[in-house]
Amino acid sequence: MQNIIIEGGKLLNGTINISGAKNSVVALIPIGLLASQKAIIKNVPNISDTKSLLNILKRLNCNYTYQNEELIMETSEIKNNFIPAIESQKLRASYYFMGVLLAKFNYVKMSVPGGCKIGKRPIDLHLKGFKALNADIIEKKDYIIIKSDKLIGNNINLDFPSVGATINLMIAATSAEGTTTINNAACEPEIENIAEFLNNLGADITGAGTKKITIVGPTRYHNGAITTIPDRIEAGTYIILGALIGNNLKIKGIVKDHISSLLLKLKEMRVPFKIHNDEIIISKLSNLSPIDIISQPYPGFPTDLGQPITVLLSQCNGISHYKETIWENRNGHVPYLNKMNADITIKNNTLMITGPKNLIGQEVVSTDLRGGAALILAGLIAQGKTKIKEIEHILRGYEDIVEKLQKVGAKINIVEIE
Repeated sequence: MQNIIIEGGKLLNGTINISGAKNSVVALIPIGLLASQKAIIKNVPNISDTKSLLNILKRLNCNYTYQNEELIMETSEIKNNFIPAIESQKLRASYYFMGVLLAKFNYVKMSVPGGCKIGKRPIDLHLKGFKALNADIIEKKDYIIIKSDKLIGNNINLDFPSVGATINLMIAATSAEGTTTINNAACEPEIENIAEFLNNLGADITGAGTKKITIVGPTRYHNGAITTIPDRIEAGTYIILGALIGNNLKIKGIVKDHISSLLLKLKEMRVPFKIHNDEIIISKLSNLSPIDIISQPYPGFPTDLGQPITVLLSQCNGISHYKETIWENRNGHVPYLNKMNADITIKNNTLMITGPKNLIGQEVVSTDLRGGAALILAGLIAQGKTKIKEIEHILRGYEDIVEKLQKVGAKINIVEIE
């Protein structure tokens, strides 16, 4: 078992380089299976979600090499094997194998996906869309079968702009006969990255990044390559850290347009920062203005930054509010922040945060990926020592987070606990 130990209160200076986007690569890796013989994915972050996906590739008889953040997949001998719970439940994004294997074989059998426990996270929009493409769904207690004699294009209207459903249906539709239109599609930058990869493999997709995506099929897949975009959530987490405890902290490898909603909120709080090309330099301000934030689908404020920014709101001079509208159970970090002397109350999924509060190091538990990141931020500004348990959640989505923080002056380590 591993814990993270932090000695807080150290101003951070230097450069943090942003890795490839977790929320993109978890779909790019399954999509690589569609290549006729070979797929190449560059800027692949070395995170535990990547390792979990590579284990599933092995089960599907995909040979690969992964080094220097480049993944080369040999796909000519893929087998449509059952994906068991021991592998599918390690991450939510295992559901992208549904769309990929349905597109490649017209049949998929796998256990239901897992991931962080931040809400019900149903896959009903995925299944409804697969049915619209002429697939049959057989749901069992522990696994699901999706099959089709022939996928047929259709007009699909999503009830909610779900990122996962948008991507999964876009993938499956590439093998459907005729034209598929996805209306009310999610617009996240990761979807554009994924559509680009599908097109590089031979697909005909237009409109990715807008509310209407059009896919013309069926696709004759060939070899292809893609570079994973920078991780906007990792970038946002470290930018928030700079606002908390930075001394001209430089975050390198950002895409400004991808984090515009966060930058607008930082300006509202009067956080000083400068942007030049793909870099942002940011420093701590002692008198932050309180603000209100509501999570929304892109380009609104991202739900994945809601937990980290809670820590920054605890340092504002007054009362701030954060309302979570995407997931109903994303407040697992709050009791631990309050244990560290924050003043946060919850009502109807809205946090009321009163600050500024001097945080005090404590023993805390990472209940999910972004909540764990929030606890790291809290530990870095707290007085004394913070111990974070169940850090496997954090390692799912942040490449070399301890090493990156050490390089800019943080006193943070991973320790083995028997």
